[in-house]
Amino acid sequence: MGKVIAIANQKGGVGKTTTAINLAASLAVLEKKVLIIDADPQANTTSGLNFSPDNDEGRTLYEAMIGRIGITDALIQTEVDNLQMVPSHINLVGAEIELLEADERESVLKKVLAPVRGDYDYIIIDCSPSLGLITVNSLTAADSVIIPVQPEFFALEGLGKLLQTIRLVQSGVNPALTIEGFVVTMYDGRTKVHTQILNELREHFQDLVFKTVIQRNIRLSEAPSHGKPILLYDIMCNGSSNYLNLAREVLEHNGEQI
Repeated sequence: MGKVIAIANQKGGVGKTTTAINLAASLAVLEKKVLIIDADPQANTTSGLNFSPDNDEGRTLYEAMIGRIGITDALIQTEVDNLQMVPSHINLVGAEIELLEADERESVLKKVLAPVRGDYDYIIIDCSPSLGLITVNSLTAADSVIIPVQPEFFALEGLGKLLQTIRLVQSGVNPALTIEGFVVTMYDGRTKVHTQILNELREHFQDLVFKTVIQRNIRLSEAPSHGKPILLYDIMCNGSSNYLNLAREVLEHNGEQI
């Protein structure tokens, strides 16, 4: 049974989609069979892996969640061996409304993924930058959550709301949900405030903060415009080594030999 990890933070611009794409690709390169789910109506993961959301209309997460198609009908093979994707589309916004009257509406995505969960070692869900019904569905379907955090004061302010949502999910529809860890993104060790916030996070959350930090790296920001994860765009840059190290940490957390 594959492990489902949601990548969540309702604040935009913290490297959530970058982390989802590159963690998934790095796990695949480390010979794990991986599925990445684009659960964000903005479809940045979809375009970041070189697919046009408009070309995939009719075979996206939206159609799977409203029951129009099965999840297997939405699977796409990416350029990375061992990595498949379920794309998103702006129509996913409509699912928030259409699922309001559904039975067990928080568990729709969990049921959608059930037929394929055993086919993968890891399923990575890129959540929407909100705390709406689709994100709640993602947290309900997940075994754990990775929270990307930009080392800036305002990025920390929203953590309380996200942690409250996670606690609500734990107390209700998914008591087994855990926090896999906080990963600091866009880190610049030359900046005093970055170092200070990293130290504060580690002091407060201790072992829940990954040892690996994702350094600020221009190649990471360029890669999505080329439709490639960083490992295919520039394997020699810091971004590639950072995300490979993060993937190794995730495997270690889950008791896997590397």
